[in-house]
Amino acid sequence: MLTAVVVVLTTVVVAALLFLGGAVLMGRGETQPPADPERSPLELPQDRPVTADDVRGVRMTVTVRGYRMTEVDWLLEQLARALEERDGQVAALRARLEGTGRTPGADEAPAGGNGAHADA
Repeated sequence: MLTAVVVVLTTVVVAALLFLGGAVLMGRGETQPPADPERSPLELPQDRPVTADDVRGVRMTVTVRGYRMTEVDWLLEQLARALEERDGQVAALRARLEGTGRTPGADEAPAGGNGAHADA
């Protein structure tokens, strides 16, 4: 009889611990209001183009159910490299344009303005 009581109590304690662990990890079912797109804890410059160092400096809030930090870091590094490559191409095109003595006029699109790549 005592063994049956111990087994039942052990089962109840284990079930309660599993339920408590699940409740902590999954939350209580509350829904959060949608995030305001005009307000973000991340800050990027508004008065100049975003640079690779700006992207590398972004740090996101870590939560229990958030993104994997290694994946986010990898993505940010890829974006930073793309920005560095773009900035290098723009600088090379501007130097080439200044070497010819021309300046972009109203009929010419600025370098990198529409995302098209120029042939070197």
